[in-house]
Amino acid sequence: MKCEKHLRKKSPTIDFRIIRMLIVGLLCACSVTVAFAQSTVVLGMVRDDAGEPVIGAAVLIKGTNTGTVTDLDGRFKFQTNDLNGVLVISFVGMDTKEIPMKGKKVFNDVVLHSSNILEEVQVVAYGSQKKVTLTGALSSVNTAELTKTPTASIGNMLSGVLSGVSSVQMSGQPGGDDPDIFVRGITTLNSMNAKPLYLVDGVERSFFQIDPNEIENITILKDASSTAVFGVRGANGVIIVTTKRGKEGKAKINASFSYGIQTPTRMPEFTNSYDYATYLNEAYTNDGKDPKFTPEAVEAFRTHSNPLIYPDTDWMKLLFKSSAPQTQGNINISGGTDRVRYFISMGMLDQKGFFENYDTRYDANFNYDRYNYRANLDVDFTKSTLVNINMGGRVEKRNYPRSGDDINQLFRRIYWATPFSGPGIVDGKWVSGNSQYIPVGLSDGLGNIYGRGYGTRTTNVVNLDLALTQKLDFLTKGLQFKIKFAYNSTYDHTKEHSTSIENYQPWYRKDVTWMEHPAGSDPNEIVFIQNGEEGLIGYAESFGKARDWYAEASFDWKRDFGQHHFSALALYNQSKMYYPNSNYPGIPRGYVGLVGRVTYDFDNKYLIEGNVGYNGSENFAPGNRYGLFPAVSAGWVLTQESFLKDNPIVNFLKIRASYGVVGNDRYYPRGDGFMDRFLYLPNSYFIGGGYQFGTGTNWSPGAYESTFGNPGLTWEKSAKQNYGIDFSFFDQKLSGSIDYFYERRTDILTKAQTDPIIHAMNLPVLNLGIVSNKGTELSLKWNHKIDKFRYWVNLNMSYAKNKIVYQDEVPSEYEYTLKTGHPVGQPFGLKVRGFYYEGMENVADHSYVLKEGDVVYEDLNSDGKIDDNDKTAIGYPSYPLLNAGLTLGFEYKGFDFSMLWVGATKTSRVLYETFRVPLGDTYDRSLLQYQFDNRWTPETAATAELPRASLDGSKNNYRDSDLWIKDASYLRLKNIEIGYNFQLPFMRKIGMEKMRLFMTGYNLLTFDKLKISDPESLSSGTPQYPVMRVFNFGLNVSF
Repeated sequence: MKCEKHLRKKSPTIDFRIIRMLIVGLLCACSVTVAFAQSTVVLGMVRDDAGEPVIGAAVLIKGTNTGTVTDLDGRFKFQTNDLNGVLVISFVGMDTKEIPMKGKKVFNDVVLHSSNILEEVQVVAYGSQKKVTLTGALSSVNTAELTKTPTASIGNMLSGVLSGVSSVQMSGQPGGDDPDIFVRGITTLNSMNAKPLYLVDGVERSFFQIDPNEIENITILKDASSTAVFGVRGANGVIIVTTKRGKEGKAKINASFSYGIQTPTRMPEFTNSYDYATYLNEAYTNDGKDPKFTPEAVEAFRTHSNPLIYPDTDWMKLLFKSSAPQTQGNINISGGTDRVRYFISMGMLDQKGFFENYDTRYDANFNYDRYNYRANLDVDFTKSTLVNINMGGRVEKRNYPRSGDDINQLFRRIYWATPFSGPGIVDGKWVSGNSQYIPVGLSDGLGNIYGRGYGTRTTNVVNLDLALTQKLDFLTKGLQFKIKFAYNSTYDHTKEHSTSIENYQPWYRKDVTWMEHPAGSDPNEIVFIQNGEEGLIGYAESFGKARDWYAEASFDWKRDFGQHHFSALALYNQSKMYYPNSNYPGIPRGYVGLVGRVTYDFDNKYLIEGNVGYNGSENFAPGNRYGLFPAVSAGWVLTQESFLKDNPIVNFLKIRASYGVVGNDRYYPRGDGFMDRFLYLPNSYFIGGGYQFGTGTNWSPGAYESTFGNPGLTWEKSAKQNYGIDFSFFDQKLSGSIDYFYERRTDILTKAQTDPIIHAMNLPVLNLGIVSNKGTELSLKWNHKIDKFRYWVNLNMSYAKNKIVYQDEVPSEYEYTLKTGHPVGQPFGLKVRGFYYEGMENVADHSYVLKEGDVVYEDLNSDGKIDDNDKTAIGYPSYPLLNAGLTLGFEYKGFDFSMLWVGATKTSRVLYETFRVPLGDTYDRSLLQYQFDNRWTPETAATAELPRASLDGSKNNYRDSDLWIKDASYLRLKNIEIGYNFQLPFMRKIGMEKMRLFMTGYNLLTFDKLKISDPESLSSGTPQYPVMRVFNFGLNVSF
């Protein structure tokens, strides 16, 4: 049109109209031709046999360097001036496809067929291997699965997606929701010693707070064949996190943002004031005493006629919001040339707490801000020299309330609050209860948190990796040398802002006898008397630091001789950690080790692998300092045999077995990560107050024993066996694996349990314990595409049961009282016969005169009395023995949907304190609604689940017994995601390849029997921040 208008201005004569139009058409046609000759956009999508997008496939015009690689959705786009060439599309493990272009610009639904599924590569310890050569037990998950879960901690994203991995989230606290992770359960006497080794890009470091958008995949190494090379550190399995790297091609930009709402999955439900008063009066009456609350008070609680003097406060509603926001964002760019490739990422997370903030002077909520960054660079200096540079880290800021005592006791104190202890905040003032009118101790819900100040902790984490890989083909083909150095640094800055605030008590004016009152004032008027003053906000600060380095040097060799395939690895590594959390924080902790691995396979059919780790540890005397940890494994790929090759049903079938020994050298005396070191050193002494001699009360200065050493101490050893089958059927639509494992751990590091109650020293660590562990794992995947509809079903199940073969415990003539023969962490207690009733026969002596409704226990040894000799194993450990995950999903056109169901069973929760004992040990604490509703009364004797209300009977009724062991099995909708990929006209114009809108949910539904608490939380004497449910909305775009 522009051309036509231009010609009109030059030649307005009507006689030339036809000529002008012909000229315009020729010019426009020529301009289009020239445009195509200059640059034409070619685009398309590449998928595999199962309909999955192929990420990173090379797309080139044959005989040229023109092309690109496919993105995360399998899409590609590049510019060319040749539409008559041949498009070559290739990917490792798949048949290369050549497509004559013939002038076409769009190539949708290009399908690459697997040339051999055995060519797929899998991350393993210190490198990677073809899946065909893998004879160990491992499983992995990629970033696409991880980012579906809108939670801050990567550990929670592993729940239910991998066989053999148990992830138990006990807290939802912002910045403090990392779960406990176990690989194939527990095989030691101390759960702290059961934690797996975490590696990020081959270096030991925490992975929980990494941005999931930085991660390429996570691999779990489970058997000795996979972990023996880690020697002393591999006994509990290894989790390897591999971050993303750039690929050759034009720059790819990906950005995502999401906004979520957090709500607690379950909060405890407490009684109101009326039910509490009813229960307490009933308890006093049952004990033959006068009721504690007057009829006036009980009626006021019922009618709420005087909410200031006789309050009825729901502390859960007063202290906590119904929801709290959470936002996440990330932008990353990747690409590169044939010589330089890069991946750069920036991410943020803002997670708010759900506490109400009544003190307007500051924010005392639990808040967590995290800023992640990463830059991974690969440089080919020459065709044989590769340099890898990784720099990653994060800045974290945690905000938290100050508590009247240890912050870990915060929820414990809140849960003690009674509904009548105060009306809370009235007209902006903190009003607490008055013992003049309330005859029970007043545990105010605000007392331990309101007006006490706040704290902030800023953490700066920096990780740096440098690696050089030099090919040495001039020496022998397939040989390369690699050297790597890593440095990690953590710096903490904590600021504490303490203060105080006044509170008020309500009084009837007539009872305020120490003050004068205005003439004619109403004696029944309620007045407020102030206690305390608003204090200034104080300030204190502290600092923390940690740093460590790691270095390795290795020779790696891979060579094929016809159908014979060999590989070998020889590696030396060394690490040092400064300021360790231990009894010697000023002395760095170090490791040295040697690693060896040899693999051989014939025609991808007969496989054998040998691994060995040789480590030295500071914890043992020179004669025991070094340990050798070997492993061997073998496999047989039956589908490579003539009788199964090219079978139309069985695409792949492999059997494998492994055996090896791995070790552990660490001892954690308590559950907070504190570690005892140099366990072999001679006995140590303290110079202190000394002793008291004779009958005097004065202390004489002197030295006394501190800790005894053990020069004969040696490695904790774990012998592991694994037998597995990997398979794929029906054109690879159905695939999976089955594993059986057995582990026997000996020389467990622990302390004696049969020592006297009183001794003047800390006992030495001994090799004293044997635990066995065995189980099975199943992983199944079904992936099918029907036209444009693709659906999938993934199932994984893991069962692991350990048994204490030997541990140090006091011998007993009653075997059922011993922990030996039971799982680690097995609860013990009395067995309940029922609730006492008049005429009940064969009732043993309970050291208490039983009344109707009291708990009656079984006399297991028939000695006529109830004591510790009647305690036996009850319930299951707190960690589940059986875990399962089920993923369902489909894609249709632009829509996609997936959901993850997670289940766990054969696990129990032991109820303590608030969750067990009504009114608490002091008889003036909170009362849960279930304790009131299910108590024994004469009317509910046949259906009651809990004993009668009684203070005198408390010590009998609330002893450790199976009455307080609750089944914590659950089935949970862990994650659900719905998304839509838009294809809009403007996207191509601005270079946008993808725009996806999605909604996700986390912990949405839970089916369980526990009811009173979230089944993953411990319901212990020190309850934690509740586990959260998340509703999330987000947008992802890429260019």
